[in-house]
Order: sequence, then structure tokens, then C-alpha cells
Amino acid sequence: MLHALNLRTFLRPINVPLLTHLSRRCFAAESYGLLPKHVVEKARQSLPPSAVQVTPTQASPPEGSLSEEGGNWTSRSLSGLDEDERAAAKRKRRTEWKRRQGKENFLDHVIIHVRGGKGGDGCVAFHREKFKPYGPPSGGSGGSGGDVYILPTPHLTTLSSVPVRVRAQAGGHGQGTWQNGKTGAPTIIKVPLGTIVRQLAQNDPRRAKDEFEAEEEGMEGLEVEEKRKKLRAMRWVHYPDWEDENVERDTFQEAERTMYREERERRLARKMRASHLIHLDLDKVEETVEAKDPNAPLGTGRKESFGHLVARGGVGGYGNPHFLGPDNRSPKFATRGTEGERISLSLELKLLADIGLVGMPNAGKSTLLRAITGGRARTEVAGYAFTTLNPIVGVVRVRDDGSFEGWDEGRVVDETRAEELKEREMLDAGEFADALTRNQKAPRENWGYEQSDATFEDFRFTVADNPGLISQASDNVGLGHSFLRSIERSPALVYVVDLSEPAPWDELVVLRDELEKYQPGMSLKARLVVANKADLLGGGQEGMGGDEEAVMEAREKLARLQEFVKNEFTVPQRDMLPGRELDVVPISAKFSMNLRKVATLMRGYVEDAREVE
Repeated sequence: MLHALNLRTFLRPINVPLLTHLSRRCFAAESYGLLPKHVVEKARQSLPPSAVQVTPTQASPPEGSLSEEGGNWTSRSLSGLDEDERAAAKRKRRTEWKRRQGKENFLDHVIIHVRGGKGGDGCVAFHREKFKPYGPPSGGSGGSGGDVYILPTPHLTTLSSVPVRVRAQAGGHGQGTWQNGKTGAPTIIKVPLGTIVRQLAQNDPRRAKDEFEAEEEGMEGLEVEEKRKKLRAMRWVHYPDWEDENVERDTFQEAERTMYREERERRLARKMRASHLIHLDLDKVEETVEAKDPNAPLGTGRKESFGHLVARGGVGGYGNPHFLGPDNRSPKFATRGTEGERISLSLELKLLADIGLVGMPNAGKSTLLRAITGGRARTEVAGYAFTTLNPIVGVVRVRDDGSFEGWDEGRVVDETRAEELKEREMLDAGEFADALTRNQKAPRENWGYEQSDATFEDFRFTVADNPGLISQASDNVGLGHSFLRSIERSPALVYVVDLSEPAPWDELVVLRDELEKYQPGMSLKARLVVANKADLLGGGQEGMGGDEEAVMEAREKLARLQEFVKNEFTVPQRDMLPGRELDVVPISAKFSMNLRKVATLMRGYVEDAREVE
């Protein structure tokens, strides 16, 4: 688009700040290879000198791209770091930015800033009606601000739908004739199951200011008298033209002292709550007591659970009838509502997958997941590294005989693009016109149809496919290793190695080391080594090669791999648990070879883990 027009001519009526913003985006696109250099140079010459303030070396990921901390690419967030720490932080953010490309909207870590709703202001009013020109005070109190809750739901799989800033609804203001304000509706933040919620500590630089710190910041630079006036304006509502006279009255001064005592109590209670930071592990669906009781009488109301309270709304202000007393029969002042709580939360998604696949790039993890899920897991399969940018979870449905739904001995899992083209050709040719629907394929015993085992299952579990893990991933080489948080909860890990490589055992060492660098002891969860791309072991089968020398070489390599795993990867005895050896299974995920054994072993690992739980 940029090379098709002259920016100076097209943007002549637009101000310089907008041109500067466009130049920054343009040079950022150049540094990441999104635009050719000659196009960027032509755009640079079209801009005024004041707008060209950024060089390509200073360019950053596009605006709005999220780092692991959930913040934008800003130099302020890197202040206070030395040169090495700054370089490491930039590498980390770049790896996170890479994972957002390719129309990927998966997000597993974000920091959100939450504010409870502000309380409504009280009202200063007096009752008036016929034959009562001087009625009593009738101002209503303000409603409380809305609270903020966080609720886990099984209908979400990513944190991308969670807003970074959340503010609950404010309470309604009081009105005349004793009408109190409406309480603000609660705001519910829905997050996926498996989300870890942590409140940021006071000394965390990513934390936003709380309500009291924000108020103090607004008072900086003011004189004592100006500060007192501003504080009163933020806390009191006066009857028109009565503010100066109210301030001089003893009843108002006494009410002000009482109000400050209540505020000190609120500050103390807020400080006590802040000392106990929020830490939630949302791995189960929240249900109310009524919903859990299956024997509740018919028609019993079932309240929906709001989840966990994370930020309280502000208290509504008092109307002027609250200050009615024997010494003050006509109070002409009311209080304003207080601000809601402000906190910063770190949300970290750890998927609840039973099995986690760990392997080098292009080892066949995505192909394996598609093969054992019958093609239902829509993973990207292609012949280049880092095809998978974010974790993907699939469901495996296994039968007692070791087969699984979608299993076919001769099925070939081709590249995603090739399968899409083939499906498009079949659709255009009308081959799907007489295809049965899912309901038509379902078994119907009572109707006399033959029992179909296409939908029959005895056990199911979930498998998570992850991006490729390479050497020095802990230093944010490649895609880094922050995505491993998705399999922290997995009770069993499966190494996937490429048997066609010269030394697949070296891949195992790298994978084990990177798991230990991410979390010490994580490699002890490994239960299985899948030697993928073992097509040559099929001998003379069609499409798998029949070179006898190559077959012998592959079998020798498999035997050496098994011996290496037995000697180097045996899990020692710990915590009263016996030591165990890792299983080694050669497969060809593309040609669906030996997958029944893999599915059976995975089922055994999951059953063992669930028995322990």
C-alpha cells in the first residue's frame, strides 16, 4: 500500500504526530521483514524531517503486541536494567511477539488492572409539597459500586478475550424524595480452566497504583490550602451556594472528623487485605451449594456462581438525612461515594492436558496429534520448522482393544495445505452430496441398525501439542520456552524425536536439559519416547521404501536409541516411588503405523495418574 502512493501528497492535511506514528510503524515493518527496504526509503523521503525520528534499528514489534508480562513494547518498562538484562528482556519479548503471528490469538499470560466501581454520591435535597414549603431533608444515599469477580469456565481456551483493564459499574447517585442510588452490577471476568491468578506485590514495577496512591499522586505540587479544598471537593456535596457557610459550621466540622475516622478504618482494612495477596488456582468449575445438590426440590432456585471476589466496589455516599440531629435540623451537605479497590493481577494459563508432547521443531508432534485424534485436532502440518506457534490440545478417545476413534491402518496424514486443497476439490466435484451426517452415522440399536464402533469409546484423555523446543530456548532462542507452562500440570510427558536424524539421542539430551532449565524436576514426568518417522522399519510397504540396507541401518539406530534411553533416562527411585524406565516406541505418524501401542501406553499413564489423585 505504501509503495502505491506518495505519503506527502496523501497526508498533507494531517499533523506531524500522525506522520511520526506512521513512520514508526513503517520502520518497524522494515526491521521485521514485512516491507522491502526500498519501499521504506521512499516513504522516509516523502515525510517531513520532523516526522522522521526513528531509525530501523530502533524499531520494535508492532504496537499492541503483548510481551509475557502483558505490557506494550515501551522503553519505560526496560528502565533500570543494565545492558545485558535489557538485551535479554528484548529477546524474550521478541519470542513472545513471534508467537502472536500467523493470525494466532492464543495468549497464556497477561497482566490485567482491575478497578471496583465507584460508589454513588449522596444527595442534598429537602421535601417539598403543598402546604409544606419547608419539609425535612430527603436526599437519598448513593449506591455501592459494583464488585469484580473472576470465574473459570470450560468454554474458553485462551486469555486473549480477557480485557487488560477492567472497571466495574459505578453505583447510582442518590436523588430527592429519599431515593437511594442503584447498586452497581457485578463485573465477572471469565477465564479458562487451569488459570493461575496472582496479585502483584507492592514492590512490583508492573503494578498499577491503588486508589489511595492515585489520590496522593493527584495532590502532588499543591499548597496546603489548595490540597484541603480539593480533598473536601472530592468528599463532600453541598447545597447550592452553601459551601462557604457549611465549612464554618460546627456540625459540618464534626461530621468531617467522623468521616475521616471512617476513612482511616477503611485504609487500615484495605492495608490488611493487601498484606494477603490473592493467589487462586482455578482448575475446577465453580458451583453454588444449590446447584451441587441433585436432590433439591423441584422448582428450587439455583443461583449462578459469580466466582471469586478480587476487587470490592466503593461505598455509596450518605444523603443529607444521615446528618440530621438535634443541633442540625437542616443539613445542607452530603458525602460523595468512595473509589473502588484497584489491584493488578497476573493471569497465567496452564492447560489441563493429561499428556504433553515435547520435541524438536519438525519432529512430527502435530502430525502425531492429528493422527491419534482422528484429524479433529486442527494442528498445522507442514514441512518446515516452527509450524506450531502455540499449544494445541486434542481429545483422544480409546477403546479397550487399543484402537481409537478415527484410527485407520492405512490412513495417511498429509500436510494441512494439501488436505485442504483435496477437500476443496472433492467439495467442488460434489462428492459430499450424499455423505451421511454425524447423526446419521450414530448407532441406533433400537432401530435395528448395526452397531457402529465409530463413535464408541471406553476411555478418553487429552494431549497437548507444543511448539518446538531447541537448544538454548531458555535464553529465548527460537520461540523460547515460556509455552511450557501449558504442560506444567500434565502428569506425563512424551518425548517425540525424529528417527531419520543422524543422532536422535542428542535431541533427547537437549529436550531434557531445557525442561530442567524451565522447571527443575519437570523431566521426571517423562514416560515415553516416540521415535517418529520410522517409515523404513516398514520394509517393502508401499510408499515407505524397500532398501534393505536402509532398513537395517534404521533398526540399528532404533536399537541404539533404546539402549541410550535405558542407560541415561531411567527415572531414579524417589518419594517411595519405584524407579522406572522410559518406553521407546517407533512409529510413523504420517502413515498411522504403530499408533495403537502409543495410544494404549498413554491411556495407562493417565489411568495411573488419576488413581493417585
